Amino acid sequence: MNIEFKTILPHPLRDIQHLPESIWGASFTLVPGEKILLNASSGKGKSTFTNITLGLRDDYDGTILFDGKDIRTLSLDEWVKIRQSGISVIFQDLQLFPDYSVKENLLLKSKLGSPFGVNEIKGFLTELGIGEKWDQKCGTLSLGQQQRVAIVRALLQPFEWLIMDEPFSHLDEENTQIALQLINRITDINKGGYVLTSLGEKFGFQFDRELKL
Repeated sequence: MNIEFKTILPHPLRDIQHLPESIWGASFTLVPGEKILLNASSGKGKSTFTNITLGLRDDYDGTILFDGKDIRTLSLDEWVKIRQSGISVIFQDLQLFPDYSVKENLLLKSKLGSPFGVNEIKGFLTELGIGEKWDQKCGTLSLGQQQRVAIVRALLQPFEWLIMDEPFSHLDEENTQIALQLINRITDINKGGYVLTSLGEKFGFQFDRELKL
């Protein structure tokens, strides 16, 4: 799925002075299969980018096109399909169900058509160092552990694009590298691409392209 941004400028950011290389007010395209780093300082609109791309807010000037179609014209059924198999997301605030166990949070997501079985899902958790947390309520986990659960959850559904809003903010360098390897592996399985927002850290990975806010 091609995602085209045509002179997008969120209303809350209209009065902020943006750098010449900023994507705000510019036109660009996210090409299928690309792995993109979106760098910005705090307050420049990383979460706004995520929410606008997902159609969760429309307070912006300009146009966003999914395969040539203005997302403001998409029906509810079209958005449901996109959020089930077109775009997956790791929100900055994670949006886990705190009173549900890790198992319950993940199996709810896997019902969207995940190709992975329970043993594979447990394997992802083990890979990220939290395999023993399967039956623990998410609200009792540390922020770093919750972040790893949110990463696994986002990888369970089919996707063409994975949007990640500061997904490693509570992880140390070692766990970040482990998580990024898993993300890259599952993205490649999906033959998809991703946009990873960051406060400036490049995580030692060679991205296809770097954009700035």
